Amino acid sequence: MPYADRNFSYYNEVASMLPLTKIKVLDISQIMAGPYCTMVLGDMGADVIKVEKKGGDDSRQMGPYVNDESTCFAQINRNKKSISLNLKEEEGREIFYRLAKEADVIVENYRTGVAKKLQVDYETVKALNPGIIYCSISGYGQTGPYSQKGGFDLVAQGMTGLMSMTGEPGRRPLKTGIAVYDIGAGITAVYSILAAYIHKMNTGEGQHVDVAIAECGLPWFAWEAAAYFAEGTVPEPTGWRHRVSAPYQAIKVQDGYIMLGCANQRTWERLCHEVIQRPDLLEDPRFVTNYLRGQNVEELEVVLEEIFVQDVCESWLAKCDEAGVPAGPINNFAQALDDPHYQARGMVQAIDHPTIGNMKTIGFASKLSETPQQIRRPAPLYAQHTDEVMAELGIDETRCEELRRKGVIK
Repeated sequence: MPYADRNFSYYNEVASMLPLTKIKVLDISQIMAGPYCTMVLGDMGADVIKVEKKGGDDSRQMGPYVNDESTCFAQINRNKKSISLNLKEEEGREIFYRLAKEADVIVENYRTGVAKKLQVDYETVKALNPGIIYCSISGYGQTGPYSQKGGFDLVAQGMTGLMSMTGEPGRRPLKTGIAVYDIGAGITAVYSILAAYIHKMNTGEGQHVDVAIAECGLPWFAWEAAAYFAEGTVPEPTGWRHRVSAPYQAIKVQDGYIMLGCANQRTWERLCHEVIQRPDLLEDPRFVTNYLRGQNVEELEVVLEEIFVQDVCESWLAKCDEAGVPAGPINNFAQALDDPHYQARGMVQAIDHPTIGNMKTIGFASKLSETPQQIRRPAPLYAQHTDEVMAELGIDETRCEELRRKGVIK
């Protein structure tokens, strides 16, 4: 069935069709990095129980709100159950241990050392469940001189050098438009957990997965590392231009800007011959190779924009498409989500939430042909599934009421 024709409405398919259906996950993380990781695992079929502190995940306090429910929380916590558990209380920890014995994966993002103080750390859980895959996501990791410091995405963007490369030369450093390291840590945790799970399948051994927000993005600096390690070149901001290739940048047109990507000689030749009708530029000694075009990018930009400002975005994009030259619009977020390609690829989904009502959410970045991801349930209300999970553990209603009076559960 074509992907765009599939019905992904909530609870529409059988979870047993999903690749991670047999994996049980305890999520004791909050805000973004950990919850993003566990959402992706849940999208792929894992049974995710979100263990929330008193008052719930801090992102529940982040607006905007619909019917007093945080839409920030709702966007990143689908396909999970929620229970409230006071891990500072011994009885709360005992319930957690019972859940941990049955879990395959635990994800936490406490500041380093806090999980140990709460007695829910890897070593404690491993003694109960030797096969556990325990993923810690922290600012700086579990070791090293900064391990005890708290860390956030914004701090990581500065510390890793990313902000020194973002923006325009000589201007104030700029962060990225999204929390790229929080999401990056979540993605890193996902593939690391799955690798650890394959190891467990092969050997029966669990392990501790240590993910640091402040280092998860460093391996992405491939071109920057190439220049630095080879020549000692420290990367600087390049604004709307690429660090290596040219023209590979934003180009001004009559009614705005487009992104133009000539990353190799073939597309540069197509641009000159078929799009702008300037084959003479191929003989210009400043622009003969990609390296020379990069060295002379300011002169190249002046030449190209004198041509491109003569026509509108739509016209140029049509010409580029016809010639096979990669190019695209610079959309705002609303325009991006309304793009017919993203709509056809299922990148905007709808969920029925018990408080928010019908809400839209972002779809799945990968398309699995035999086991496509599913939105099986909306983000849970705070402690929505506490009674259900307690019952599965054999804890009856009378005992639940007693635990509520003590503040152990909600």
